[in-house]
Amino acid sequence: MRAVHRPTLPRTLHPGAWWLWALGLATAASRTTNPLLLVLVLAVAGYVVAARRTSAPWARSYAAFLRLGLVVIAIRVVFQSLFGAAVTGRTVLFTLPQVPLPGWLEGIRIGGAVTAEALASAAYDGLRLAAVLACIGAANALANPKRLLAAMPGALYELGVAVVVAMTFAPQLVGDAARARAARRLRGRADRGLRSLRATAVPLLEGALERSLALAAAMDSRGYGRVGQVPRATRVVTAALVLGGLVGLCAGAYGLLAADGGPLFGAPMLLAGGAAAVAGLALAGRRAVRTRYRPDPWALPEWLVAASGVAVAAAFTWAASTGVPDVVVSASPLTLPGLPVLPTAGALLGLLPAWCSPPPQPVIGPSDPSGPSGPSGSSTRSGSSDPSSEVLA
Repeated sequence: MRAVHRPTLPRTLHPGAWWLWALGLATAASRTTNPLLLVLVLAVAGYVVAARRTSAPWARSYAAFLRLGLVVIAIRVVFQSLFGAAVTGRTVLFTLPQVPLPGWLEGIRIGGAVTAEALASAAYDGLRLAAVLACIGAANALANPKRLLAAMPGALYELGVAVVVAMTFAPQLVGDAARARAARRLRGRADRGLRSLRATAVPLLEGALERSLALAAAMDSRGYGRVGQVPRATRVVTAALVLGGLVGLCAGAYGLLAADGGPLFGAPMLLAGGAAAVAGLALAGRRAVRTRYRPDPWALPEWLVAASGVAVAAAFTWAASTGVPDVVVSASPLTLPGLPVLPTAGALLGLLPAWCSPPPQPVIGPSDPSGPSGPSGSSTRSGSSDPSSEVLA
């Protein structure tokens, strides 16, 4: 018999793969203070987001995380200028009026000389935190929160509901801000500056919070969080395994990080604690009473995306632990950092999801209230504006 060719339906990547990839990039960013490597990580995350994000409302939140990162850098530099940390230098840029402090506050100053080395160190630390925030924003923009909730293990299902409700706050806030700015422009009012921010900040926060609460109520009305009955002995064993596993994980992590612990104590405890925690979560999953409609597959694209994030994190971690030059740079003396080969190659591996993941599919219907936008910027909107229909339908 001749085989019948059945065309495969388009699908989106598993949200867990996006989060593993983003957490790998965030781990890599936390292991370096080299501004060139941090900018490279930001560029990798931004390119993948631009290539694989959809038209869903949560996909527009990445720019907000980038702006938040700029605010973090500015705050870090301003605090360094005003209060001055332990970083000193010889290149004095300017001098602020210094406030005299009592002797018991020795080591703390307000004002005084501001050096280029101190500002560079503050900018490096702020850029590192901004890169971590951008990686988390990339995961928030690429992963569907509804599908992420459906993929949560049964034991963590109630926690997943709370996390997804919290995750809807930022994308809805970004969408409300865009609509508020458009409305102010149509009314002939300024949509930028402090006056516009003061006029729209409170309504935006209130509207996003009301939507999140309405989503929580809709979830509760649809039976989210419903649990089944299990024997008392099973509950006791589950609690003992989970608590013992957490204690084992903490002890193993301490053994690996402590100077006198050694890997002979830390690694076995970490593995035993992880195994006990997984067994406890598997038993606790029996309490979750739910069904899955069209569960997301975990195939080769998911493995490649997750492996790329793990590879980036492994390259940066190994380079930082072995003392590869220019991974952790110092601002004193102030020199131009280099670009090490291994972390650079590892960061470029993070671009793999831009090609190995399925192309973005248009989100049409209640799950995307904005709908697909045409060339003129108009959107076709179907379904109700109820947040429960946007995320749960």
